[in-house]
Amino acid sequence: MEAFLASPFGVLIITALQTLAMLVPLLIAVAYMTYAERKIMAAMQMRVGPNVVGPLGLLQPFADAAKMLMKETIIPSGANRALFILGPMLTFMLAMIAWAVIPVNEGWAIADINVGILYLFAVSSLGVYGIIIAGWASNSKYAFLGALRSAAQMVSYEVSMGLVIVTVLLCVGSLNLTQIVLAQKTVWFFIPLFPMFIIFFISTLAETNRPPFDLAEGESELVAGFMVEYSSMTYALFFLGEYANMFLMSAMTTTLFLGGWLPPMDITPFNWLPGPIWFILKICLCMFTFVWVRATFPRYRYDQLMRLGWKVFLPFSLIWLVLTAFVLKLAGWLPA
Repeated sequence: MEAFLASPFGVLIITALQTLAMLVPLLIAVAYMTYAERKIMAAMQMRVGPNVVGPLGLLQPFADAAKMLMKETIIPSGANRALFILGPMLTFMLAMIAWAVIPVNEGWAIADINVGILYLFAVSSLGVYGIIIAGWASNSKYAFLGALRSAAQMVSYEVSMGLVIVTVLLCVGSLNLTQIVLAQKTVWFFIPLFPMFIIFFISTLAETNRPPFDLAEGESELVAGFMVEYSSMTYALFFLGEYANMFLMSAMTTTLFLGGWLPPMDITPFNWLPGPIWFILKICLCMFTFVWVRATFPRYRYDQLMRLGWKVFLPFSLIWLVLTAFVLKLAGWLPA
C-alpha cells in the first residue's frame, strides 16, 4: 500500500482527493453565502429575505442553481463565441486554483510551496483577464466599458496590495504561507500593522468588484457592465467566481493579518477549538464585513475610486513599508 501511495498514480489520486476535500466545501459555502448575504442585508434593511424555498429558505441556493441550469445560454450574434464562453470559465477556474496553497491548518495545504504568497498574488492578478475577455467578446459597448473599468480598478489596487504583502513578508522573512501564520503566534499582524490591514481589506473590496467599488457592474450606468450579455450558466460562473474570490480574499486576510488557524491567545477559554474551526470563523467574519460594507456605503464615483487608490493608498502603503523596514533594521531583524 505504501509503495502504491508513493507511486506517481498514487500521488495523483491523493492530490485529487485533497482537491475535492477543499473544493466541495468551498462550492457549498459559495452557494450558501448568497443565501447568507440576502438574509443579512434583509435584517439590516428590516426585511425578511428568502423564506419560501425549504425551511427558513435554506433551499433557495439550490433553487437558484436549478433555474440557472435549466435556462438557455444565449450568445449574441456579433459575439466571439469561443471567448464569450471562455471568459466566465477563466474567472471561475482562477478563483478555484488559488486555494491550492491556502493552509487551513498546519500541514493542511494541497501544495505547501515556499513561494505561496507569490502564487496567490499572481493568480489573483490574472482574474482581470476573464473580465476583459468577456467584455470584449460580448460585442457590447456597455460590457466593454465595464471591462475597462474593472481592469483599471484591479490594476490600481493591486499595487497597494503588493506593498502591503511586502510589508508582511519583511516581518516574517519567508514567502511560505504556513510560516506567515506561525510568525503570528505571539501577536497577530493586524495589531502592529493595523493601517496596512485596513488598506489591504479595502483593496480586496476593489479587487473583487464589491460595493462600494462595484463600478464595473454599475447597473445605474452600465446595465451590469461586463456581464450584461450573459445568461444561464455563463452568468452563474461569473457569480460563483465573484463569491469564490471573496472567500479567497478573506482567506488571504486571515492568513496575513488574523493569525490563520491560530486562536487569539493561549489563555482564551476557546483555545481548545481546532485550527480549521478558527480559520473558518475568521473567514466568516471577513465575509460578514463584505456584506456589511455593501449594505452601508453608497457607490463611489470613478474618479474617487482612482484617487483613493493612487493618491491615498499607494503613497501611504509605500511610506509604511519604508518605516517598517527602518524599524526592523533598528531592531536587528533585517540583514545588512
